[in-house]
Amino acid sequence: MNQKIMVTEPEAGENEVDTGYLSINIPLDSSFGPRERKLLDLLKKKIPARDCYFSLTDSELTFCYKTVDLDKIKALIEEHYLKTKPDEKNTSGHGKIIFDSLIDHVENNRSYGIKGRKRIYVGYNEERKVKGRKAQVTKRCSYFYAYPNNFTREVNEIPKEFENQILCGDSESVLKKLPDNCVDLVFTSPPYNFGLEYDTGEDGQHWESYFNKLFLIFDECIRVLKYGGRIIVNVQPLFSDYIPSHQIIANHFMEKKLIWKGEIIWEKNNYNCKYTAWGSWKSPSSPYLKYTWEFLEVFSKGDLLKSGLRENIDITGDEFKKWVVAKWSIGPERNMKKFDHPAMFPEELVERSLKLFSYQNDVILDPFNGVGTTTAVAKRLKRRYLGIDVSEIYCKKSELRLKELLDSYVSL
Repeated sequence: MNQKIMVTEPEAGENEVDTGYLSINIPLDSSFGPRERKLLDLLKKKIPARDCYFSLTDSELTFCYKTVDLDKIKALIEEHYLKTKPDEKNTSGHGKIIFDSLIDHVENNRSYGIKGRKRIYVGYNEERKVKGRKAQVTKRCSYFYAYPNNFTREVNEIPKEFENQILCGDSESVLKKLPDNCVDLVFTSPPYNFGLEYDTGEDGQHWESYFNKLFLIFDECIRVLKYGGRIIVNVQPLFSDYIPSHQIIANHFMEKKLIWKGEIIWEKNNYNCKYTAWGSWKSPSSPYLKYTWEFLEVFSKGDLLKSGLRENIDITGDEFKKWVVAKWSIGPERNMKKFDHPAMFPEELVERSLKLFSYQNDVILDPFNGVGTTTAVAKRLKRRYLGIDVSEIYCKKSELRLKELLDSYVSL
């Protein structure tokens, strides 16, 4: 019973017939007999033609649909095959596979609305459609804040002494040694300024000093980023100080003429803080909101389109469909004690970002590299990398992490 049938749809732009139905064409063989024809008669009686209907020729079955109660159709098919006997000339029972494959094909069409028990495939989003959308976009002027800019399309290679390196030092100073437009993607998470115990540096400065230094580093990141390159900043605002760090950082990038590509919610599923009462207990005077997520702010330099070789794409179709939904449910890093670092992000967060926004062999920069999560993932995913951190201890742990990764390749 592993036989499969070929289900085809017309080319894009032709799969909606004149009457406003979507259509699926099913080539027929000898397994389609009187038993199946009786099922078509049953479905015709039980299912309104305004929702969906079948059209039959000697060689092809066409299913036209715009509203489908899949549960009802599946129940009718199952009931019919239980109550009727196989045809004498077709005792294999394979005719049912035709309808099962048809149902699977309809279920795989993910563009639909819901009304009661029915899926609505045609017209479900009519209210959301905008007439003359392209003209409207032109009129509004997308990302107007990014004009004018002085970015150039010049591409420079990262100097060999910086390629695939972990460097200890102040990122602002180190990055000044790099040429313009030599990095493909920046992925980083700056110190939170919460008062955490990092190896070096004061995590708890006056906010103005914190942002002044941070923006000097980010300005260098913008300079070394290639045209069309991306900057992704993982940040959690300090809600107790009422400092919307993610918005302040995003606003800085916009002022520097970068294009806001989007914002990803990293849901950490940290339920420890969900039900704790803070602020004014049972009073609207000053309730304190708790959060279980952080933000990834995503920006592009000069253009939303990033060029790259097709053979260097390593994201799968399933990954793409899942990850473009901008809420990522990923548990927090569990190995912070192992690396003795108070604020690590998990490798999966980096992996999704690199595969979604960069190509293999791209240069990945993390100016706050910590114990090297970004650089380790970049190496594992066949990207080039540069990690910078002020802590000599963290840099040594990053290098050890890369060495362990290399050793694991050798042992395979």
